[in-house]
Amino acid sequence: MVEALVVRLWLVFCLVACGCATAEPAPALPSPAPIPVPPEPPPPVPERPPAVPVGIALHLLGDPPGCAANAEPVPCGLTALYAGHAPERSDALALYAEFGDVAGLDEGGVMDGGFRGSITLVPELPVGPHARLLHDVLSAQRSMAAFLAQVSARAPDPVRFRHTGIAWRFFRSVGRKTPSAMAGDWEIAVNVSGGLLTTAAGVEDTLMHEMFHNNDEGDWSRRQLGATVDAIVARCGTDTACLEPYSPGTTKVKGGTWYAFQPDNGDPAHEYAAELSLRYLRETRAALQGAPPPAPFRCRTPENRAAWDAYVATFMGGLDLSAPCVAGG
Repeated sequence: MVEALVVRLWLVFCLVACGCATAEPAPALPSPAPIPVPPEPPPPVPERPPAVPVGIALHLLGDPPGCAANAEPVPCGLTALYAGHAPERSDALALYAEFGDVAGLDEGGVMDGGFRGSITLVPELPVGPHARLLHDVLSAQRSMAAFLAQVSARAPDPVRFRHTGIAWRFFRSVGRKTPSAMAGDWEIAVNVSGGLLTTAAGVEDTLMHEMFHNNDEGDWSRRQLGATVDAIVARCGTDTACLEPYSPGTTKVKGGTWYAFQPDNGDPAHEYAAELSLRYLRETRAALQGAPPPAPFRCRTPENRAAWDAYVATFMGGLDLSAPCVAGG
């Protein structure tokens, strides 16, 4: 009897251990949407370059005669390019002196604007009727410097977000108000007719978005947030109401959806992360100024929280001053 009992117990153990039990399996839980992987080890803090390299700067400024041999080639070039426009020249020189930025001309051409279609771009200086735009860029850079200094003073880790040494390429889109700006390789192309750039606040918001694209080195946004963004798009498509809880920003495309998820606009992970960067600016600035805080983006969905935490840890030294989540948020 003992031997028979041992045999029966051994068989039961074998069936259970081998997954051979005949009981009905528990119903499978629905698969959650992918959320960002834990933040990667932060990269080294990027060194601030003293300025846009002289060769690139002079090319942006039209290679003015004699400036390459001048003791101060870039101020020489800026003075030549903005001749006859004293206030604009003063702003351009201040951008260079304070941030190593150079405000020059885009080369123009015909761009494939994705959902916007083909757009003709022509070089155009931010002078005369467009002078306000150059001044707003200078003001936005000063504001961003002050903001990042405040974040750095409070953050437990180094802030890794560069906004200096930028080559600004000004252009006008023929018969269009888009795109307002484009960025890459530490350059930002700015449309003097840009629809998002009609106010100083619009300029600052747009430039924070574009500045992230410059900081998105190694395609961080795709590697860190791509699976999450892809899952959101697969679930919602272009349904504005479905996407609304996941949208970091408030910009919508006319006839489309939230800018972060607009189809035919490049990699949505790139735009989502750039809008997330702008959301961080808005929420953190409100906290620093003691202003009424916006509703915390990170509290709306688990995907938002993970994306927010990854951004804060990687770029903003781990400083999170956004408002607490309410119960259940």
